[in-house]
Amino acid sequence: MRRVLGRPVDEQTRCVHYRTPLDVIAIKFWCCRAYYPCHLCHEETAGHPAAQWPVEEQDTEAVLCGVCGHELSVREYLAADGCPRCAARFNPGCALHADLYFEPAPRD
Repeated sequence: MRRVLGRPVDEQTRCVHYRTPLDVIAIKFWCCRAYYPCHLCHEETAGHPAAQWPVEEQDTEAVLCGVCGHELSVREYLAADGCPRCAARFNPGCALHADLYFEPAPRD
């Protein structure tokens, strides 16, 4: 499994801020290319401001399933409700703050 920085509390990437049974992903931040469980962990420990993944780079693997260690591209993650490898469900509430991590796609 990839190294996850910040304040994880278990081996499935849950952290002190988000630790429900569905909080099982870590995100590789575009600014530092390091995995953190959440934006608050990055804010508290990275030492620099977060930057969103640009739309043109959303085919890059940047989301880690904390259950099986599979890496998803940003695009795959945004279209999924769970891990395509192990079927672990992801927290649907994360969509409410996806703009903290990923540039929104332009609307037609």
